[in-house]
Amino acid sequence: MIDLREWLEAAFLGLVQGLTEFLPISSSAHLRIVGAFLPSATDPGAAFTAVTQIGTEAAVLLYFRKDIWRIATAWLRWLRTNRPEDRDDARMGWLVIVGTVPIVILGLLFKDAIETSLRNLWITATMLIGFGLLLGLADRVGAKRLTLDRLSWRDGILFGFAQAMALIPGVSRSGGTITAGLMMGYTREAAARYSFLLAIPAVLASGFYQLLKSWGQFGPFGPGSTALATIIAFVVGYGVIVVFLRLVSTRSYMPFVIYRVIAGGALIAALSTGLIAAR
Repeated sequence: MIDLREWLEAAFLGLVQGLTEFLPISSSAHLRIVGAFLPSATDPGAAFTAVTQIGTEAAVLLYFRKDIWRIATAWLRWLRTNRPEDRDDARMGWLVIVGTVPIVILGLLFKDAIETSLRNLWITATMLIGFGLLLGLADRVGAKRLTLDRLSWRDGILFGFAQAMALIPGVSRSGGTITAGLMMGYTREAAARYSFLLAIPAVLASGFYQLLKSWGQFGPFGPGSTALATIIAFVVGYGVIVVFLRLVSTRSYMPFVIYRVIAGGALIAALSTGLIAAR
């Protein structure tokens, strides 16, 4: 028998995932917080979060399909022929691979903490506020001159470590990498585009790992409701990518900074008054 409440909650969380994955406000934090306010008052869990992220990364694959195909084919040709005309795209492929290494290593080393203690809502609230203020600082002081063709090996590695910080709910994968990019002098659009490309290997690997590991039960949700959430995340996420990349080319990140600080403050108030539990 279908549990209607489970399916409705999963669908709503899929909507939240799609809306927040690409914005610098932390999708994992929002899933964790929203889950606490749903009728079941449950943490969706790391497995559900990782699997629904497959949906949003599928949106990235669709939106950036031409860039991804060009980079991937150039990288493969470069391995065989070292053609000069493939150098720039092949280099971008290597930078994405190298930038993925930190989140893979740290994700494996701190796997248990990521799935348990780091999901404490006091930590989430602190990260929302702290990294929100860092994003605001970076947006204000960053030179915003460099484009992706100026991406160096050093910067690629720094982007990778910034992405790895998103293993902590509240940091935000895009927020961490965009903040690092702005601090290093990249334009808002360049930092956002590279953030999306860099996330593809790590998010898909994590999502499919959790899919195989947790098949049959993704935290409080079954495979059917989780699949529904993933599809919704894909559709909504694609729309968010289109709008977000248009906005960041002309607007600052300050609205996201203000939102993060308010959301973090509201969460602290809810925790302090006992409205929701930290775990």
